[in-house]
Amino acid sequence: MLVGIGPGSHDHMTHRARAAIAESDVVVGYVTYIKLVADLLEGKEVVRKGMTEELDRAVHALASAREGKKVALISSGDAGVYGMAGPTYEVLFQAGWTPESDVEVEVVPGASAINACAALVGAPLTHDFCSISLSDLLTPWPVIARRLDAVAAADFVVALYNPKSGRRTQQIVEAQRLFLRHRRPDTPVAVVKSAYRRRERIEFTTLDKMSDCDIGMLTTVLIGNSNTFIRHGLMVTPRGYANKYELHGDGSTRQGERPGRSLSTGLLGWMENLKADHTEGESIAALALRHKLPADYIEAVLMTPAEEVALKEDAASTEESEA
Repeated sequence: MLVGIGPGSHDHMTHRARAAIAESDVVVGYVTYIKLVADLLEGKEVVRKGMTEELDRAVHALASAREGKKVALISSGDAGVYGMAGPTYEVLFQAGWTPESDVEVEVVPGASAINACAALVGAPLTHDFCSISLSDLLTPWPVIARRLDAVAAADFVVALYNPKSGRRTQQIVEAQRLFLRHRRPDTPVAVVKSAYRRRERIEFTTLDKMSDCDIGMLTTVLIGNSNTFIRHGLMVTPRGYANKYELHGDGSTRQGERPGRSLSTGLLGWMENLKADHTEGESIAALALRHKLPADYIEAVLMTPAEEVALKEDAASTEESEA
């Protein structure tokens, strides 16, 4: 059983995670994670492994399972998010395991650090977001840098995992440098250390001051998008309702908008305006530059009949209404 134990507080473990640990004969995990669930381990065989011994944990868990023991291999957060699920499946496949083998595998989900930190600071993930690990122990830095640059330009809310350690101190500075190419210096940032643990610490800052904060391996850094704001000690990313509804009035839709339908600036409206601009003489290259999209994509959109997309949207709306 690959068990995500959440941020560390028992209150934030799932019922299934607690049950999986309770029914196990052997519990395998990183020493810090073992400490977090120490009071649940009485009478069990406990295998503690170090920070860089992930594959050893998986190999030991498989060996114990083949001996007929029930094994809980624990990860903080979610086992499938920078956790032990991936390495364990790799070890299993290397050993010739299949789902039909005599060793049964269950992944028990848990709240990842991004969920825990977001809950503590407000509602920063209400719109599109992603997570990127700054650890270059297994991933080449150019790969990480390209991802950082892409998501910074795309205006995602971003969670930075593994932002800094005793030896890796420059990565957070480079991440900041890349983000500042695309984001305002005053973009809101939340720095959360040890969420729901004994030494929990939350610091609100801005992108231009982010690398000066107290950041370590137990820290997750949340960088807001262009609409994220901090008010009364809470970090919030709007969902976008203000684009369609009069939030300060009676909640009616804005002129030109319809409930349950795409925005007037959604795909169909954008396609119509794009074609109108092109018909009036604006080149594909100029349209691509204005909308910050690839020229070949703009060209493909211009060749797509808007009526075809509209018919598909109408059919989908009918299906949803009937459902």
